[in-house]
Order: sequence, then structure tokens, then C-alpha cells
Amino acid sequence: MATRLYTHPIFLEHLTPPGHPERPDRLRAIERVLDDEAFSALDRVKAPEGDEKTILYAHPEDFVERVRAAIPENGIVSIDADTSASPKSWQAAVTAIGGANAAVDDVFEGRAANVFVAARPPGHHAEKSTAMGFCLFNTAAIAARYAQKKHQAERVAIVDWDVHHGNGTQDIFWDDPSVLYCSTHQMPLYPGTGAKSETGAGNIVNAPLAPQTGSDLFRDAFLSRVLPSIDAFAPDLIIISAGFDAHHRDPLAEINLTEDDFDWATGQLMERAGRHSGNRLVSLLEGGYDLQGLAFSVAAHVGRLMKG
Repeated sequence: MATRLYTHPIFLEHLTPPGHPERPDRLRAIERVLDDEAFSALDRVKAPEGDEKTILYAHPEDFVERVRAAIPENGIVSIDADTSASPKSWQAAVTAIGGANAAVDDVFEGRAANVFVAARPPGHHAEKSTAMGFCLFNTAAIAARYAQKKHQAERVAIVDWDVHHGNGTQDIFWDDPSVLYCSTHQMPLYPGTGAKSETGAGNIVNAPLAPQTGSDLFRDAFLSRVLPSIDAFAPDLIIISAGFDAHHRDPLAEINLTEDDFDWATGQLMERAGRHSGNRLVSLLEGGYDLQGLAFSVAAHVGRLMKG
């Protein structure tokens, strides 16, 4: 089986204001780098539009309807200081969810070795009832719940290496021991959550990194905190919230990783997926705002997924 890639032209139509870091050019940079001959074996599939009912797996209905009502007929509106919506944003967000849920189906039903979903808007800052941090709905959380409901997964692990803490994912699973949430992130930094003391029901593992941290401390956080937690949890599925803004070129943070670090971390999680999860691993794009750093990091990540 091959590594599968889900994306869709609708993701380019989620528009943000001029100068906003979370912009359509992010996906264009990824598309260009994955057009290289090295990725010719990728199984490229157009992401399906998702079932809107699955949004309710992670968010209450009144919140979903508030987001729907905020989508403008024309132009760009602000959901909060950082988060925008344009006429196609609803369809983009629902298609991102559709791609993530299809990826879960693929790894449980044997259609792909693993899957990378190149979608936007991102999701990990969206709390149960709050859209924020460029995110409308929490795609990773919905996919985890989908795996539990559709495929009877008893335990799902979400590993988030975005440089910003995934406060939304932590909020949604705070008191749910059936989902393990592990995060490496810069602290202090937006959104201000993610201290080691934040442990939920014993299922939240935060590994904050100080500004100017590099490869050694990032890898140590994985080896000392993230990977032992996964081994103890023995998940049926691993989902990666794959943000690439901890790259040293990224303008929004001060962590100095290289694409080799993302290659290494991917390999470590693939090894755990082989050990515990029948190799079931789904990766969802989150942040990454320097186009070159993003492209090189995604290339390393997807290249490692393809090695099997």
C-alpha cells in the first residue's frame, strides 16, 4: 500500500486578509514541492466533502450554527482578532474534515499505508465552543471521535508538534482518558496554555520548549515524554497535528528545528504505530508560515511516511 495524499482546490478559496500568515500560498508551496518526481508514488486523492454531522462529535450544535451564520456572502469577516472567514470557508472547513475522516477510513480499511491531509483552515486551536487561532473546527478531534464511532477504536493518540499549543484539542479531550494528547510547543507563546502541570484526566502530556530551543531539546522531549506516553497508552490509531512552524525560518515563533527533525519525529511515530496501532497513522496539516520552511518540512515528513 502507498502513502495517500488528500487535498482539494477548495482549500485555496478559504481567504484571509492581505498579509495574514495563514494564506492560500501555503498550500501552493506544498503542491509545488510534492510535484517533484521523488513523490511520484504518492496516491493522490481529492478530499471528499465531509458529513456535517461529524462536526458534532467535537463541537456543540449551537457553536456550529454560529460559525455557519458568520460565513459572509462576500468579502472577508473576522471571527476573532486572528481568525477570518470568506464565502468558501465553510466548504473548505467541511472538506478538511471530510479528508481527515476519509484518511481514518483508509488506514482502518487497508486502502493506504498512512495518509497526509494537506488542508486548510487548520484546526487545533478550535475549542469546543470557540473558533480561534486561524481555526474554525478542530479537525483532529473530529477525526479521533470518528475513529472511535465508526471503527470502534478504543484509544486514539493525537501528537501535536505545531509550535503553538493545541489548546482546542486539549480542551475537547481534557477529561476523556480514551484520547491521549501529547504536545511539544514553544512556551511562552500564543495561546498561553500547555504547561506541564496541565494533565487533564492523566491523558494530557505537555512538553513545553523555551524560546531558541533546537533539535536536541525537541528530540529529548519526544524521547522522554511523548514516546513513553504513547507506549504506555498503546493506541489503536495515531493522529499527528502536523504543524511545521517550529522550523527555524518561521516568522511566528522562536524554535529552531530543521526538516531533519520532522523526518526523525515522523519515523519515531511510525515505529510506535507499527508497534501498537497496526501501522495506522494519519497526519493533518496545521501551521507553518514560512513557505520555504513549510515546503521543505512537508517534503521530509511525507518522504518519511512513504518509506513505510
